[in-house]
Parts: sequence; structure tokens; C-alpha cells
Amino acid sequence: MEVVPAWAPAVGFTLLPHAGGFLGSKITKKEIPAWYESLQKPSWCPPNWVFAPVWGTLYTSMGFGSYLVWKELGGFNEKSVVPLGLYAGQLALNWAWTPIFFGAHKMGWGLVTLLLTTGTATATTASWYNINKTAAYLMVPYLAWLTMASALNYRIWNDNRNKNRSE
Repeated sequence: MEVVPAWAPAVGFTLLPHAGGFLGSKITKKEIPAWYESLQKPSWCPPNWVFAPVWGTLYTSMGFGSYLVWKELGGFNEKSVVPLGLYAGQLALNWAWTPIFFGAHKMGWGLVTLLLTTGTATATTASWYNINKTAAYLMVPYLAWLTMASALNYRIWNDNRNKNRSE
């Protein structure tokens, strides 16, 4: 008898990134009207309604990519430590950004976290490329979004530094 259905790992890996996104959204929803709306933002800042569907798509694609790598390498084993460890690291950094930026209002530390996330996500993508090219390609939109998000975080931090002297 099969303990875990064959489709369960694909669903689990695909949904896992959404856990942090869901928890982070609780902080974001509270802080957008209370704090974020008061900040000066560049004219190219996406409207607030764009963020949820974009992150939903990005979390789904990176999660499925992690499943492809896990499957290709035969599960959690010595060969998967680096590619899935890098993935876990970038995901933890990704999840940490919302409490830092929105929860603690630490825009500068948010930028540092985002830059670390981008570097770790880039390393993840590079490590996945020789394992499963599709998985690596599924990370490319995420890397593009992180680039935009880093520039946006920088501008918000730079343009609002006088509003928050605690950084």
C-alpha cells in the first residue's frame, strides 16, 4: 500500500512557498493603510493590487521548480543538499523581508534582506540549471521581480529616510 500518493510531493513543494506569503500578508494588510500609504514612492511603483497575484505566481513557479529538482535528484539526499539548501535559504530570506520591512518598518534592513534574497535566489537558479533546466527557468521571473523589488525598496528607503530616524 502506498503511504503517500504520487502527486502529494508535487503539491506539497508547490504550495510550501505560499505558507510564508500567507503569513506575511497578514502583516502587509495591516500596514498598507497604517504606514505604507504614507510613504513617498516612485512613479513606477506597481499598484498594491498587483503584488498578490504576482507573488502567488512566483511562489507557485519556484515551488514547482523545487519539486522538479527534488524529484530529479531522488529526494532528500547528499546530492540535493546544496541545491535545495540554497532554495530553503532564499525562501527563508524571502519570508523574513515582510516582517522586517512592513512589520518593523526597517526599510534599510529590508533592502539588505532583499539583496541577500536576490543573491541566494541567483545561486539557487545557477545550481538548478545543470540538474533541471525547466526548474532553473521557472526561477527567472522571480529573479526579474526581485531586481525590480530591490530598486523599489531602495527608492522607498532613500526617499523616506527622514520619516524614520530609527534606521
